[in-house]
Amino acid sequence: MNIAITGGYVVPVDGEPVEGGTVLIQDGKIVAVGADVDIPDGVEVVDADGAWVLPGFVEAHGHIGVHEEAEGWAGQDTNEMTHPVGARMRALDAINPADLGFADALSGGVTTAVIKPGSGNPIGGQTVAVKCWGRTVDEMLLKEPVSVKSALGENPKRVYGDKGKLPSTRQGVAAVIRDELTKAQDYLAKKAEAEKDGKAFERNNTQEILGKVLQGELPWCQHAHRADDIATAIRLSEEFGYKLILNHGTEGHLIADLIAEKQIPVIIGPLFTSRSKVELRNRGLRNPGILARAGVELAITTDHPVVPIHFLVHQATLAVKEGLDSEVALKSITVNPARIMGLQDRVGALKPGLDGDVVIWSGDPLDVMSRALHVYVEGREVYTWNESKGEGVVADPFYRES
Repeated sequence: MNIAITGGYVVPVDGEPVEGGTVLIQDGKIVAVGADVDIPDGVEVVDADGAWVLPGFVEAHGHIGVHEEAEGWAGQDTNEMTHPVGARMRALDAINPADLGFADALSGGVTTAVIKPGSGNPIGGQTVAVKCWGRTVDEMLLKEPVSVKSALGENPKRVYGDKGKLPSTRQGVAAVIRDELTKAQDYLAKKAEAEKDGKAFERNNTQEILGKVLQGELPWCQHAHRADDIATAIRLSEEFGYKLILNHGTEGHLIADLIAEKQIPVIIGPLFTSRSKVELRNRGLRNPGILARAGVELAITTDHPVVPIHFLVHQATLAVKEGLDSEVALKSITVNPARIMGLQDRVGALKPGLDGDVVIWSGDPLDVMSRALHVYVEGREVYTWNESKGEGVVADPFYRES
């Protein structure tokens, strides 16, 4: 798709804003951003005068499509809680693009989502990054796998404790993770030896994916709320040498200096929830600001559907109200989650070479009265706010104009 969005207040996020700027998209990619952009003949021109133009937001941790809304048990495919080790499971295989949450995402300016298995297992499975519009998940696919999801704390302890099985304690949860990573170390050694000797080797899907974690090919997304669980997450990562990404980090502010020193990114949230369990006792909207001021690279998450995904930007807004720098807040839902999840070569900013995922806002998106007027995914308009009807319209992905 070839379009030029002109005349708006362009906020690239990783660069200085441009008053009256232009974003030129050709063949689905951004090719130019600036005040003086030559627009080729035949390019559709979209007038954004008086509006703000930003990259599509990136949700770094959610369950959209695998935990479908308004579907009850039939749409609940978040956790395979029949075995504590689910490394071979892929969120990709359970996503329904017809989930109502994808339309909500677009209405909130979210064009990319990293979808993860839930936190019922010590090792939950493989995560995937998709665009929030399309007919099939394969067409929506941005990157797969993105990381491996793991969980510490209450959830796996409760799930298997209620079954009278390992793990029923925090000791047990850590032991399951450690045991599996140790098996993966042994597996890699045996595999290397077999390849060296030219012998046949029986592959194991669980150990293959855990081996990629140990070899640094995939980061480890660690669900951890309490400060002690965060410390355990750090301990395990240093023992096995993998790249750690903290997910939730509810009490991360209590040890923010330690997290910053070790250069561990935090995907914090959800921030709008009640304190429904002990792990959330210290949940607060001021926590992102504390982490950011300590030097922690930060992304904000809705953990959809815990908080509806279109409220991603509102979480950032209220975090600003409670002390988070506004520039950091925008980065926490754009360039930061893209970089943390290894998607920075495709999304998260407005700059040449990245996908043409662009949102035209009625005003500053951190103003709760602003709304997404037009949403583009790879240069195609997929969501439009209809002022006369007072509602948003999502393009039908099954209809593709020639």
